[in-house]
Amino acid sequence: MLKPGGAEEAAQLPPRRARAPVPALPPGPAAPDGSRASARLGLACLLLLLLLTLPARVDTSWWYIGALGARVICDNIPGLVSRQRQLCQRYPDIMRSVGEGAREWIRECQHQFRHHRWNCTTLDRDHTVFGRVMLRSSREAAFVYAISSAGVVHAITRACSQGELSVCSCDPYTRGRHHDQRGDFDWGGCSDNIHYGVRFAKAFVDAKEKRLKDARALMNLHNNRCGRTAVRRFLKLECKCHGVSGSCTLRTCWRALSDFRRTGDYLRRRYDGAVQVTATQDGANFTAARQGYRRATRTDLVYFDNSPDYCVLDKAAGSLGTAGRVCSKTSKGTDGCEIMCCGRGYDTTRVTRVTQCECKFHWCCAVRCKECRNTVDVHTCKAPKKAEWLDQT
Repeated sequence: MLKPGGAEEAAQLPPRRARAPVPALPPGPAAPDGSRASARLGLACLLLLLLLTLPARVDTSWWYIGALGARVICDNIPGLVSRQRQLCQRYPDIMRSVGEGAREWIRECQHQFRHHRWNCTTLDRDHTVFGRVMLRSSREAAFVYAISSAGVVHAITRACSQGELSVCSCDPYTRGRHHDQRGDFDWGGCSDNIHYGVRFAKAFVDAKEKRLKDARALMNLHNNRCGRTAVRRFLKLECKCHGVSGSCTLRTCWRALSDFRRTGDYLRRRYDGAVQVTATQDGANFTAARQGYRRATRTDLVYFDNSPDYCVLDKAAGSLGTAGRVCSKTSKGTDGCEIMCCGRGYDTTRVTRVTQCECKFHWCCAVRCKECRNTVDVHTCKAPKKAEWLDQT
């Protein structure tokens, strides 16, 4: 069984090699005072220019495992801390489940925000997956950390119960007799092993934040926990009746995962009600960001910073803008052209779509369909009029 942390695993890591000393350069000829002052001024200007022009560093993440598919090679995954790399090397079969979970939660994130200005867009061949947008401690970052943690729990728990992993199987704690509102029942079948899924996800996903120990790490750990508990929240009891003519005099029951969509819907509601907080002075907890704000509970998503409006392309904020996004002309919601296009207006294009229709089954054994053509108007958001808005940095 998995034992998160532990000195034994840490002792297995190879010792870090000592770096060879850098040879000192021979001293050059002495420079006059004026030349030396000019050189110092030029060096200071160069350093200042580099600080102003170099982009802020965006840390890579284990999220990139989802882009690797079956080609999970622990030493080649960018962004893993030493603890995550240890777990990856020790449990390669679980890493495949982690990759499947990453692809699942990204799809769910994109479904939940498909009608919003920020639509959980991923960046191709980018080890950070989402780019600079995750640098800001916003509601969106809170949601991503929560649903990513939930996705790992869901994928590992499912893999355990389906016999895909050698280190876990069905839940060993659901044994004997139990009761619910309908009466007594016997535990049987194969209950999903949520305990192992939660334990491994906590050890793997939280490893990076536990090393950093700053306010953002505290925020990420809180939202990671919200994601894990969300999966546990939607465990359901499934039963099979035994008795004459299905009289259900005896029941055999087991616990099963709900569809991941329920977890996504729940976390999306948590996103809508997320609580803005600040870290306490000792850095161990949160307090309300403003007087009169309610305090965050263990089930609330928390964030520090307000979100950008995501209306225009902003490289510094990681916003891709909404130019070219499809919108609804009639909707008054977030998918409506007025909100989606940020008041810039929209273009309308008439498109003819070909679909299969009037399908009939023919014996034996084919399904034949007709091609139907349907002409529809597609509305897309206009780009900002000012050219400089398209290249904010």
